Amino acid sequence: MYSILPTPNDTSKALAERHRALRKKLKMSQAEMAERSGVSLGSLKRFESTGKISLESLLKLAHLMNRLNDFDNVFKMEKDLRDIEKLFTTKG
Repeated sequence: MYSILPTPNDTSKALAERHRALRKKLKMSQAEMAERSGVSLGSLKRFESTGKISLESLLKLAHLMNRLNDFDNVFKMEKDLRDIEKLFTTKG
C-alpha cells in the first residue's frame, strides 16, 4: 500500500532518534537512564537502535524525562495523531 504519510516504523525510528538526542542533551548515559527509569539496558539499547520498545517502557522513559504529560493529547479525537512526534522534542 502506498502512502505519503510516515509508517509506524518511520515514526518509531524518529521517536528513538529524538529520544537519543534528548538523552545526550541531558548528559545521561544509557546505563544511568536504564537504572533510573526501571527500563532494562537491553530494552533501551534496542529502542535507540531500532525504535522498538514496549509501551510501558516508553512511558517510564517519558516519565524520567518529565515528558509523560505529553501523552495526554496523543489519542484525543480533536488532536492530530502526529502529536506523538512531539514527545521527544526538546522544550524551551
